[in-house]
Amino acid sequence: MNRADESSFVFTVAAVEAGRRVDHFLASRGVLRDLTRSRLQGLIRQGMVKVIPAGSTAVVLKPGLLLKAGDRVELTVPPPEPTELVAEEVYFSPLYEDEDILVLSKPPGLVVHPAGGHWQGTLVHGLLHHCRNLSGISGELRPGIVHRLDKDTSGCLVVAKHDQAHRELVRQFKGKQVEKTYLALLRGKPKQETGKVDLPVGRHPVQRKKMAVRRDGGREAVTHWRVLERFVAGYTLVSLGLETGRTHQIRVHMAALGCPLAGDALYGRKDESDRLWGIERQWLHALRLAFRHPRDGRPLQFTAPLWPDLQASLDLLRA
Repeated sequence: MNRADESSFVFTVAAVEAGRRVDHFLASRGVLRDLTRSRLQGLIRQGMVKVIPAGSTAVVLKPGLLLKAGDRVELTVPPPEPTELVAEEVYFSPLYEDEDILVLSKPPGLVVHPAGGHWQGTLVHGLLHHCRNLSGISGELRPGIVHRLDKDTSGCLVVAKHDQAHRELVRQFKGKQVEKTYLALLRGKPKQETGKVDLPVGRHPVQRKKMAVRRDGGREAVTHWRVLERFVAGYTLVSLGLETGRTHQIRVHMAALGCPLAGDALYGRKDESDRLWGIERQWLHALRLAFRHPRDGRPLQFTAPLWPDLQASLDLLRA
């Protein structure tokens, strides 16, 4: 293999690699490990990949074309295209950062990704302003959102800076290899000290902004909970561990348990009893996140300090 410059690559097909699809062949090159197969297929469709057989002119390839021994494969990787999103200064607290990932503590009230009604001032806009060394996701200069937290949920979040890191973190999340620990204040008193909710979660059949326990068509969702503290006011502080990461999973499961989150108007109710204790949002905090670094596999663990408004409500309840 000869490398002409930082964005151009030339490979020669060995005899043992004859018959391979060109996208599979390129995906197996270690120097291209930061490019996903879908990204490579996109580059092929854009004419950025050519094969040069002996005694022939260059041919623009299709992703499924089979290679022959001695073929020379040329790849040009263009620089990431600027995203249409405009970088904005958005507040969040970085917990760790290197060339591959950023781990942060998300404040409450911050939407993670642009969506209907939230086209500005999201975490993604803030990451574009904060990160000066993004190498792009799928050819676009943007951060890779691996998982999300609801707008009013605070705490730990990890973001990928390039394709390879994004792909590996997604693999760990899908493979249930990421440890996620939350703190929640429930309105109610669970009968046991520990428990497990194993109920499928899916879109609510009528209220499309809500999720619900759906035994017909819902996706697997498992939440483990443990009581940390009980309060005479009728609230219970619990620690929660997630085996899965469904939308609104904790909120749906705790409501199904008969103990909805304090301050959660969507799955419980929001009334004066919450306001008496300074609870103005759903009382949920992503406390801890543990995973392996996407580049070298070393174990990492991060803890996001409890957000001040949640700490203040606990202080009131304890008093």
